[in-house]
Amino acid sequence: MIVGIIGLGLIGGSLAKAFCRSKDVTVLGWDTNRSIVEFAQIAEAIQAPLTEENLNTVDLLLLATYPEAVIEHMERLAPKLSKHTMVIDCAGTKEKVCKAVFPLAEQYGFRFLGGHPMAGTHNSGFKYSREDLFDGAPMVLVPPNFYDIRLLDEAKKMLAPVGFGRVSITTAADHDKRIAFTSQLAHVVSNAYVKSPTAREHAGFSAGSYKDLTRVAWLNPDMWAELFLENKEHLLFELNTIIENLTEYKTAMEQDDFSTLRQLLDDGRRIKEEVDGH
Repeated sequence: MIVGIIGLGLIGGSLAKAFCRSKDVTVLGWDTNRSIVEFAQIAEAIQAPLTEENLNTVDLLLLATYPEAVIEHMERLAPKLSKHTMVIDCAGTKEKVCKAVFPLAEQYGFRFLGGHPMAGTHNSGFKYSREDLFDGAPMVLVPPNFYDIRLLDEAKKMLAPVGFGRVSITTAADHDKRIAFTSQLAHVVSNAYVKSPTAREHAGFSAGSYKDLTRVAWLNPDMWAELFLENKEHLLFELNTIIENLTEYKTAMEQDDFSTLRQLLDDGRRIKEEVDGH
């Protein structure tokens, strides 16, 4: 199998390294930064650069870029793709990408699924990529047709060398709604949390709670700003919800209302137990 990867940052680089663990896979890579492509080849994360000349040899094309860039690449490359090529994007939001690329796939005859590998770190760039980043991690796929079992089976088989633990199938709208809660809200809250003036004085007074809550505050501002605005309807709902909830805690404390505060805390504990188990 020949795999082409556009974008050799943390996600694309890790995908490339994961595929390279299989002797049956040849990985071709492209990045806006040519030196990254050269470095990836030296590091044996790819076998050769991905070019427009060898694009039609690719069995699986992965686009590990921002949503807008995925659309731009596909508008340019769609007429040049072979009909046997399967294309999966790895952008953090799905509605805008799928709305733009599903019609291109239908027009030019290649197969396209929206995708989102659910793993990462607070660091970005190829130098932080690693072959085991996705081992056991969830992968979300958004097919154009939920009933195309053959397409989904083939996608899962092609992605098997990466080592994903679970592949979930959903719609673009449901993906973006859920990801606003599970990922984007966490990044906003973490990033806002460290803006307290007390943050500069935390050394020696912090342990697991601080580390857990602030890990993703160290983010890529260009990428996350684009993702937040792409998904602002769903993210604003989650932000308004958490602001309302925080206001209830604040009011209870201002009024020295022990019973209400205790009930709020117990409600949160109970919901956590219900949704995440013991």
